[in-house]
Amino acid sequence: MFSNIIYILAIILLIVSLVKDKKKTKMALKKAWKSFENMLPQFITIIVLIGIILVILDAEAISKLIGEGSGSIGVLISSIIGSITLIPAFIAFPLAKALMENGAGTGQIAAFISTLMMVGIVTIPLELKYWGKKATILRNSLAFIFSLVVAIVMGVVL
Repeated sequence: MFSNIIYILAIILLIVSLVKDKKKTKMALKKAWKSFENMLPQFITIIVLIGIILVILDAEAISKLIGEGSGSIGVLISSIIGSITLIPAFIAFPLAKALMENGAGTGQIAAFISTLMMVGIVTIPLELKYWGKKATILRNSLAFIFSLVVAIVMGVVL
């Protein structure tokens, strides 16, 4: 229901934009399409990887590795995987949902998502170049610690 409201609102606002300035609206739609084309290969790759992971790791294996019963080891595994993975948020959340439906624990998924968004092992060379060694290490360390706190809180609350 909510999705339908968002779609209807987007269509109405697109029509309003077209009425106001056709040229700018067409230019914006072209830019949006280019952006979509640039994201599509990543999106398809991640969907294929999710499918492969879910075929290789059945619900029992996922539950054993990062399920509720895996405890702090599962949180640590999830946070390490999240720290070294570079996935856009629009792909990470559906992946998290699929993992949870297949037996992953709430705290473990919270650790995965929060480290994925905040810790950047892959981006360390870029951060070192612009921020320096001290700031990069401090930011990533604090983000990792905060992610563990988030995982613990989410595990307890939910």
